[in-house]
Amino acid sequence: MALEEYKRKRNFKATPEPGAEVGNKDAHRFVVQKHRASHLHFDFRLEMEGVLKSWAVPKGPSLDPGDKRLAMQVEDHPVSYFHFEGIIPEGNYGAGTVMVWDTGTWEPVSSEPAIKANASKMLAKGDLKFRLHGEKLNGEFVLAHMRSRRPGSKGTEWLLIKKRDKFVQESFDANASEFDCSVISGRSLKEIAGDQGSEEWESNRPAAAGRTSKKKWLADALKKRDKAAASPEVFAASPAKKNIVTAGPKPGNKAPIKPAKQAATSAVAKKKANGASEASENSSASTVAVKLVKGAVAEPMPNFVQPMLATLVDEPFDDPEWLFEVKFDGYRALSFIDSAGKGTKWVKRLRMLSRNQNDLTADFPEFADLPTHLRAQSAILDGEVCALDEEGRPSFSLMQQRTGFEPGKRRKGPRNSQINLVYYVFDLLYLDGFSLLRVDLEKRKELLKSILATDELIRYSDHFLAKGVPLFEVAKSKGLEGIIAKRRRGSYIQKRTREWLKIKITQRQECVIGGYTDPRGSRENFGSLVLGLYDERGQLVPVGQAGSGFTHKSHAEMWKRLHNLHTPRSAFSVKPYSTRKVHYVKPEMVAEIKFTEWTHEGQKGGLKMRAPVFQGLRFDKKPEECRFEDKKSALQEARKAETGEAA
Repeated sequence: MALEEYKRKRNFKATPEPGAEVGNKDAHRFVVQKHRASHLHFDFRLEMEGVLKSWAVPKGPSLDPGDKRLAMQVEDHPVSYFHFEGIIPEGNYGAGTVMVWDTGTWEPVSSEPAIKANASKMLAKGDLKFRLHGEKLNGEFVLAHMRSRRPGSKGTEWLLIKKRDKFVQESFDANASEFDCSVISGRSLKEIAGDQGSEEWESNRPAAAGRTSKKKWLADALKKRDKAAASPEVFAASPAKKNIVTAGPKPGNKAPIKPAKQAATSAVAKKKANGASEASENSSASTVAVKLVKGAVAEPMPNFVQPMLATLVDEPFDDPEWLFEVKFDGYRALSFIDSAGKGTKWVKRLRMLSRNQNDLTADFPEFADLPTHLRAQSAILDGEVCALDEEGRPSFSLMQQRTGFEPGKRRKGPRNSQINLVYYVFDLLYLDGFSLLRVDLEKRKELLKSILATDELIRYSDHFLAKGVPLFEVAKSKGLEGIIAKRRRGSYIQKRTREWLKIKITQRQECVIGGYTDPRGSRENFGSLVLGLYDERGQLVPVGQAGSGFTHKSHAEMWKRLHNLHTPRSAFSVKPYSTRKVHYVKPEMVAEIKFTEWTHEGQKGGLKMRAPVFQGLRFDKKPEECRFEDKKSALQEARKAETGEAA
C-alpha cells in the first residue's frame, strides 16, 4: 500500500493529522504504539521506502518464539506519525489513547543473495525477516503472510514471530504492568489519557452513529477550542508532575506549549479565534510560569557555558541524596537552540559546541533536526555524542571511525555510515529566556524530559535514584566504562567539582603524547608513544608507553603527526625511563589510553599505567587538561618518583 489509502480516509482541510508526505527512503526506524481504542492493540510500524508499513497486533509483539502473533496489515502511514503520543478525541476514527511503547532501528535479514538486504522484495514475497534494535524489542523477527481461507478475508493477515537468539524471553507479555510505559515520556496509558497537555489528533472519519453523533463531535470540538483560547494553563508532563513548567515564549505569545516535533498539531492550536501568528502557535508556555521553578533566572541566552566536569573516585556507593547515570564514552557536546525570524516566519537554529568551544554543528549533520525535538523556542542542552557497538555500548574507538574527521577541522577520511551515532542528552541549562544553572539537578532533568522528544538518534539519559552500587554492577556486566554520581539538589557549576563524581570500570585516561621510542624488530616508524600527565604544578610527568592498539593505517598516520611535531627538547619534568631511545615531540596531542591499573615501575618506582593500549586521539580536549585525577595517592607517588629522579 502507498499513502493513497491514508489520504482517502482523511480530509486534511478538517483534520490536523499529518499530510501524506513521503520521507527519507533510506531510513530504517521502527515504532510500536500501544493503542487503546475500541479494543486494546499494538500498532507495529516499520519505516520503509519513505513511509511506515503498518500492522495492527491485537496481543502485542512477543519475545517468546512460541507466540505466533496475528498482525493485520493496515494502510501505510506517513513517517510523521512516528512520534505521536496522546489522545484521539471521541467521534474520530481510532478514538482513544496512544502511547509510544517502543522505538529503535531495524534491518532486513536474508540468506538469499537475490534478495539480501532488500526489504521490499521480502515483503512482496510475504516473508520479511528483520532484526530490531529497540528499547524493549531486540533480535530477529519474521513477518509471514498468511493465505487465509476465511470468508471475506482481504488478504491482510500476517504472523509476527520472534526468532530464537540471545534476546528470547519465555512467557513475554507486552501488556504486563512493567512494560506499560512510554519510551519517550515514561507515562502509562492511564497517565496519557488523563494528561491535559497530551497531543490530540482528529480525523474526518467519525465513530459509529450509535456511539456518538456528528453534531456532538462538532460541539465538543468548538467547546475545546473556546476553552483552549481562554485557558492560561501551562504544559505539564503528567498529572503527577504539574509543577514542572516549561518557560517563556516570545513577547506577546500566550498559547499553551505544544510539542515542537509532533506528527500533527491540534485543530484548536492550528486556528485560534483571534488569528494568532505562527510564532504564537509554536511558542512555549507563559514566561510567568517558569518563575515558579526555584532558581530560574530571567536573562539572555549565553553564547557558551563551560561544561560541568566530574571528579574521579574509587568506589560506587548508595546515597538517597544522589542520582546515578551511565557514563558515556564519546564527545561532550553542548547544544544551543534559538529562534530567529520576523512576523510569522520563525526558524529554529542549532549550534553544537565542544567543551573547548569548537563548533561541531557541521561535523555532526545527523543531529541537524535536533531543534524540532524540543517543545521550546530556545534552550541549551548538555550531552554526549557517542558511537555504538553491536551491543549498543558507546565506543570511543568506533567514534573516530564513524566520524572520519577531527571535530572542528577539515575531514580526514570517509565516514563509516554502518556505525550508529547517537546524542545522549543529560542536562538542561537554559530554557526560553531563563537560565537554569541554579535550579536543582533533579528539577532540570524533569524539565528536560518534559520538552524532549526522543528517537533513535536523540536519546534522554535516564538516571537511578539512591542506588549507585547496583547500577555499577550492571554497567560492569555490560562492559560499559562506568557510572556518574550527581547530587540531586546540586546546581550546575562551570568547572570540575565533587558535586559530580565519576566511577570508572575500565581504567581510561587521556594522556599527553610527549615523545616516542625507536621501533623494534620488523616494526616500522616508531615503537611506542611516550605518555605523560600534568601535575598540580603544571609539570608534565611521564606515566608509561603505549605501543599497541594501532592498525597499519593509524600507525602510519600517527608517524606523520609525530614527525611534524619533532623537537630536540623534552617537555617532561624528568627523563622518561625506557629501554629504547626516546625522541621528543611538542606536547600538543592528546591520546585516549585504556589500561588495567596503576603500578609503580622503573628504576625510581614512578607511577605507570599497566598494559596501556592506544584507543585514539582526543581532539576535543586540550593537553593541559590531562592531569592526575585518579586519586591523591597517585599524585603523591608521582611526586616521590620525581623527587628521587631529581636527586
